[in-house]
Amino acid sequence: MEALDLLNLEEMYIIKVKGKAKIPDYIQIRDQNFVLVAYFRTDRPLKRMDKFGLEGKDEELKSLIAELPYGKLQKLEL
Repeated sequence: MEALDLLNLEEMYIIKVKGKAKIPDYIQIRDQNFVLVAYFRTDRPLKRMDKFGLEGKDEELKSLIAELPYGKLQKLEL
């Protein structure tokens, strides 16, 4: 499957999912149709940021993730 270039998408959304017991917290990034395009643990950096159009935005994304409330879908604006 071809790598997604999210810079060409109109909107992206982000949600933080609370883990339970041994399952860690996760971040989901979804496109404008709410299709899951990235899924990663909150305690591990997203690898291949360029694949998702987020290169150079590591610190902004970490800051957003730290402030993001659990279970609230919001538009990703970096």
